[in-house]
Amino acid sequence: MDELELSYCVVNTAKRELLLRALDSIARERERLPFECEVLVLDNCSGDGSELAARAHRAVDETIALRRRRGKALNDSELLRRARGRYALLMNEDTELRPGATMALHEALEERERAALAGARLVRPDGSPQACAWRFPTPLAAAAGVLLLHRLLTVQSRGSRTREVDWCQSSALLVRRAAAAAVDYLDPDFFVYSDEVDFARRLSDAGWRSVYVPAAAAVHHEQLSTGALAERRIVELSRNRDLYMRKHHSRAAARAVRWLTALAYAERALAAVALPGQRPGRYWRHVAATLRPDRGEGLREAADAYNRSLPPAL
Repeated sequence: MDELELSYCVVNTAKRELLLRALDSIARERERLPFECEVLVLDNCSGDGSELAARAHRAVDETIALRRRRGKALNDSELLRRARGRYALLMNEDTELRPGATMALHEALEERERAALAGARLVRPDGSPQACAWRFPTPLAAAAGVLLLHRLLTVQSRGSRTREVDWCQSSALLVRRAAAAAVDYLDPDFFVYSDEVDFARRLSDAGWRSVYVPAAAAVHHEQLSTGALAERRIVELSRNRDLYMRKHHSRAAARAVRWLTALAYAERALAAVALPGQRPGRYWRHVAATLRPDRGEGLREAADAYNRSLPPAL
């Protein structure tokens, strides 16, 4: 197949209305681009009409419909393998690109031949900034959280100029596909959370760089979970943070990050007791999950349970 310049790659899991808003933003971007591109949507066994909505959308060139739910890293990797673009813009279904975001990301990688990843500046629906680029996790980074210096020493998504960072959130992340192929894409052991951190780290180890591009803005409709799903997210976040540390650092470093991160959450829990509208119980659940990342059921188990509830595949 002929190579294109860019492929939009969107993974959706049961968020039909947000998916449509994301695709509308892609359609508007696509009309302004001076090069050929394609739009791929992977529907992660949604069951809410998302697949049909994607197939009917004017912006979409191909829809991949899964019959069983899978993890984010595996789904992003499949899209990167299927894409025909030199670059692939990974997007969540809850991300809307603002005008000019695609070109700003594209120019950032075109101008930096050793840059493999370019992350957009993320904002909430009300326009407030959302941290979206950070230093790699280490015991020192975890200690910064305990000392309340996290935003100063760890968050890197600041300033008005494109700058090199350790890693960017994958809600709107432009990827140089040749570099991604060279490191064998994302690691499926990370079901969700820390997958893009590990990806950026392996690319960095191979000599590639990540950049944060504030000129490329995207609205991130981050969905806050409650109840059982919130508990599962906490478990998944903790286990994959620990997996990253054990994969790229020593056991002692992983243990140090567990204790330091738990201490930072405990500080927040104590502060929440005195602050109106805060929920200290949520922070204590983070403490417990961080100290014992091998316990509890996360999003992986939720997907497994969902898959078991489906009719047998034909």
